[in-house]
Amino acid sequence: MSAFRVALITGASSGIGAGFARVLPAATHLILTGRDRDALSSLARDLARPGRDIAIVPADLATDAGREAVIAAGERAGVDLLVNNAGLGFFGPVHRNDAADERVMVEVNVTAPVVLTRALLPGMIERATAPGARRAGVIMVSSISAFLPVGRLATYASTKAFKLHYAQSLAADLSGLPVDVLALCPGFTATKFGERSGMRPWMFHRAATPEQVAEAALAGLGRRPLVTVGSGAVLAPLAQRFLPRRLMAAGVVAAMKMLKKQSGT
Repeated sequence: MSAFRVALITGASSGIGAGFARVLPAATHLILTGRDRDALSSLARDLARPGRDIAIVPADLATDAGREAVIAAGERAGVDLLVNNAGLGFFGPVHRNDAADERVMVEVNVTAPVVLTRALLPGMIERATAPGARRAGVIMVSSISAFLPVGRLATYASTKAFKLHYAQSLAADLSGLPVDVLALCPGFTATKFGERSGMRPWMFHRAATPEQVAEAALAGLGRRPLVTVGSGAVLAPLAQRFLPRRLMAAGVVAAMKMLKKQSGT
């Protein structure tokens, strides 16, 4: 695992974001941001160590003000690891989902990581190229849904596909510079996402823990451009590569209809 001086983690209130905070070395200072101030404060208390700085930045990344607050905190601290983890998803057909929910998914899952990355990268590059400096890192938390056309998660899956391609394109842009970029595509993970999106707990049977996902990402950063982990992590990329897109779409739609029957969604 690479050693970083300051890590900024979005969506750190719970789930994979909190998992990253827990598995990073105690020598890494943390900037934890999310919408739940109490959860961030509790996590910061749990992870406090002598000599370790932990800042919490309660912010809504769907807003310009929230994004600006997070950027300012990252610049002040001199962040060298940016984990774009924050994400929202709502389960259901696009035409039945609330229009505001559809829009906020794009703001948090797409606009926020682009704005934060563009704002923080110049400083990260400058610090990483200084004599004796360590490499910097950017992790984009995507999903195995990025590989598939997913009915009833259409907007969510599309935003995750954006993050996957953005990470891969960003890595090409930064080729030759001391900044490693990783696209992280977890399968089902034991987080609150399923409950919040309207999915049922049984769908996350045998799911990976947030800490397992975070550890796999940190182990792969600088060694691989893409890490998939958890249930479905192998099958989804293979399906994209070898199956016709029409067949994949039909299979996913059939699976979602089955979920609807079993879950009552």
